[in-house]
Amino acid sequence: MAKQKDKEEHHAAGTRAPWGLAGQGAGAGPGPKMKRKPYEREMRVLHGELVAMQEWVKASGAKICIVFEGRDTAGKGGTIKRITERVSPREFHVVALSAPTEREKSQMYTQRYIPHLPAAGEVVIFDRSWYNRAGVERVMGFCTPEEYEEFFRSVPEFERMLVRSGIKLLKYWFSITDKEQYMRFLGRIHDPLKQWKLSPMDLESRRRWEDYTKAKEVMLERSHIPEARWWVVHAVDKKRARLNFIDHLLKQFPYAEIPKPPIELPQREHHEHYSRQAVPAEMLVPEVY
Repeated sequence: MAKQKDKEEHHAAGTRAPWGLAGQGAGAGPGPKMKRKPYEREMRVLHGELVAMQEWVKASGAKICIVFEGRDTAGKGGTIKRITERVSPREFHVVALSAPTEREKSQMYTQRYIPHLPAAGEVVIFDRSWYNRAGVERVMGFCTPEEYEEFFRSVPEFERMLVRSGIKLLKYWFSITDKEQYMRFLGRIHDPLKQWKLSPMDLESRRRWEDYTKAKEVMLERSHIPEARWWVVHAVDKKRARLNFIDHLLKQFPYAEIPKPPIELPQREHHEHYSRQAVPAEMLVPEVY
């Protein structure tokens, strides 16, 4: 009963309109940052809904592709972690491709992403995607002006093809302010456990903030199509961003809880001639703690 009440309260509170391209300015958001206890309470409810959605995806054969884009430190990885921590990796797949090989550079640009697209009953999450060409490749000069223009000619048709094949394609941009990115970079620089997140490319993106802003604005304008529109997530407050994202994601699907038969734990079988053998001492992991 308590779980159902939490679910009803969550949906009642979640009727606000989603933030879209015509919403508030980049990085704008509601007041003070969210406290941990209400965040964890809401996240617990949303995790239950994600599990219900997962069962619906399996039963219905839905094919879902979610594209995560945004600046370095915008909170994409943390949000993906919260999505996947309570669901099965057999249904939810995270794709984070490394830099293309020489062979991949010679292929059709979107070719290396195609093998990772979802089959029936799967959700694929791209932690960065084919939109690298419109962002980092454009700003850092990794593609030619001709390749850049060809991308914008091709990507709407590529995405329409995905949608016609039955894939539900959702594209999200995580938006933060200049000041917030600066603070998050400092946090990574001074935290030894986070320094691995920093690369020379990340640091260069900080210097080229305005170039990335211009590239983002062009990208949103030229690839925002009815079949696969962009959604902007205000991500200055990481906790609110995660909740708002998951809430919005769930509302894109007509999922319902799939009825299941009661689960009964079977009685363990006992065999009179079986005895458990001791593990050799040299095979044991030392109990340091």
